[in-house]
Amino acid sequence: MQTMNAGYQSLSLLVQLNWDRLFFAAAIIGALFGAAALGSAIG
Repeated sequence: MQTMNAGYQSLSLLVQLNWDRLFFAAAIIGALFGAAALGSAIG
């Protein structure tokens, strides 16, 4: 049980440290998909 708790804490810390990078990547991917949808609708 203690090992699971330590693993969860380290995973939580990793997510907290890399949250901005994950958000940045998701924003870029969303912008690319949005631009592709807009381009196919117009053209």
